[in-house]
Amino acid sequence: MSLSTIPSPPSATVLIVDDDATTRDDLRNIFENAGHRAIAVRDAPAALRLLHKESCDLMMLELELPEVDGLALCSLVRAQPAMKQLPVVIFSATDNETRKVQAFAAGADDYIVKPSTAGELVSRVNSHLHVAHRESELIGNNRELLFLSDLGRGLLRTLEPEQVARRVAGATYEGTNGALCACAVKNNGSGLAVCVFDREGNADSATLINVNRLDKWLASPRAADPARLANAREFFLSDGTHEIEYLVPIRMSGKTFGALLVAFNRAQDCTDAECRLVEAAAQQAAFAAQMSSLYLGARESAATLAEEVDRRTAESEMQQRFTEAIIDTLPLSLYAINRDYRIVAWNRNRELGELGLPRGEALGRNIFDVLTKQSRDLLEREFRKVFTTGETQRIEQETVTETGETNHWLISKIPMRANGSHEVSHVITVGENITARVKSDRAVARAEKLAAVGRLAAGVVHEINNPLATIAACAESLQKRTAEGDFDGSPAGEDLREYLGLIRDEAFRCKTITNGLLDFSRLRVGQRVPVDMTEVIKTIARLVTHQQRGDNIQIAIEAPTNLPLVSGDVGQLQQAVIALATNAIDAMPNGGRLTLCARSAGPRVLIEISDTGAGIAPENMTKIFDPFFTTKDVGRGTGLGLAVCYGILSEHGGRLDVRSTVGVGTTFTITLPVASD
Repeated sequence: MSLSTIPSPPSATVLIVDDDATTRDDLRNIFENAGHRAIAVRDAPAALRLLHKESCDLMMLELELPEVDGLALCSLVRAQPAMKQLPVVIFSATDNETRKVQAFAAGADDYIVKPSTAGELVSRVNSHLHVAHRESELIGNNRELLFLSDLGRGLLRTLEPEQVARRVAGATYEGTNGALCACAVKNNGSGLAVCVFDREGNADSATLINVNRLDKWLASPRAADPARLANAREFFLSDGTHEIEYLVPIRMSGKTFGALLVAFNRAQDCTDAECRLVEAAAQQAAFAAQMSSLYLGARESAATLAEEVDRRTAESEMQQRFTEAIIDTLPLSLYAINRDYRIVAWNRNRELGELGLPRGEALGRNIFDVLTKQSRDLLEREFRKVFTTGETQRIEQETVTETGETNHWLISKIPMRANGSHEVSHVITVGENITARVKSDRAVARAEKLAAVGRLAAGVVHEINNPLATIAACAESLQKRTAEGDFDGSPAGEDLREYLGLIRDEAFRCKTITNGLLDFSRLRVGQRVPVDMTEVIKTIARLVTHQQRGDNIQIAIEAPTNLPLVSGDVGQLQQAVIALATNAIDAMPNGGRLTLCARSAGPRVLIEISDTGAGIAPENMTKIFDPFFTTKDVGRGTGLGLAVCYGILSEHGGRLDVRSTVGVGTTFTITLPVASD
């Protein structure tokens, strides 16, 4: 390719430095005809002043200049960083090798000897312009790549919008020739994060940038494209010295995240290369802003999720505590085991009582290692049956405390299927203390039995007393005749007297029984008066002492003088207490201690009759108040005493309870309501 065929570069500005006016005019015409802009000066000082004022793409230089020659001007140009890459072509009439060497040593790019054709001049100038253009592009590309590389590495460590704005604004200011640089990034609904850099470093954003105007611009359709602002009334930055602003939106995927703004003091400083640099920085900022937006969204979601988790955890814990409180408040003993017979639940009532165990010591343990007082084989059969059949098992049990008190329990073993499983996963055992109910049922049954016996006794006594009276009268009459000697001549006289004695004694014993039945059937409370039970038990203690019913019996009285009065029939209350006291003495044939105790318990008065005798066998505890039940020898008791006592106290609105331990003793407790005013 010949020089004349080298393609013309884009329109360039050529500076012609020559002291000959004709040469200057000729060269201006040649370059302007080639499509370039030509500027001509006559000496070196004028050339330097022009180069500092505006940008040129190539300089045509004559060596022989007045005052400062061309070689000195070339050296001065090369010494200045801004003009270091400016192509310099020597166009001189001197065709001297030494001068050529000096010219190239001073930094000249070419040496053309006058005269020369227009085609050669244009071709050689175009060639240097092409080289300079490519070199400028390479420098710009390298600069842009280095800038983007540094900015990208910096943005990798930014997550907050404020950090993105600061990093982009600082890097753009360092990488451009701008006088001010500002970056604004949206902060997820809380305004703009803005950072401004000037020659002093980070500047006060509030005084140098109109945030409200920038916010409106971001919301307008104009924010889709970059804008070059040359009208001071449209400026966003307000330092008062710059001539132009270049505004680039920070956009990605059709979404605007903010804006990058660079102000240049001179319009010529806002070159295409600078604009490309700003646009590249805006692209990097868009990616970082999107990542920041995602990060903030994720952080807010995480915070919201954490709050939701905390809220639901708190609700779950509250619900669990509420459920546990309900279970603990129930008047039931409850525990649950899994299929490995490990305890997984243990309520508060299981922690109480003589068989109680703290929850922390029970959970996780094998049930057979905890309930050691119960038969392991029996327990295992009961649990296995529930696990196998899936049916609820209910069992009634009795326990006797160390004080001899009997408790009745209804034990329910209930199957549980967790997580919708068809297989029984747990067994819940619920123990309900039904002692009060059992006692109430037995009291009702006893009352019904006593009422039935009373009705029977009334009829029996009426029908039996008359024949007994006749038998007794006949026996007494025959005894009288025998005593008078009417049967002295009979060989069976002695036998007759003996038999008549037996008939009379047994008739009178039957009479005693029927009289007891009559008292039982006719039991009614007489006139009620205020009664001091302290005086009652003191009187009974004296009566029992005078009767001398037992040897080595110590009688103790524990009763306050200010005991509340009760309302009742004094005679019947004394009868009830005497019957209990005599039974206590009979239970201590070898001696012992009888304690009569009276005390106040709120609206009631309690009278306790305690002995240190043999005690009552557990199998007899439910029978002792039944009519005609007695453990005494034949002839020593009718079995009506406790039944009569029970009836007397019931008629007085009271209650009679008993607790007994075999070999330790028995305590009967009378409970009577306090008399009203």
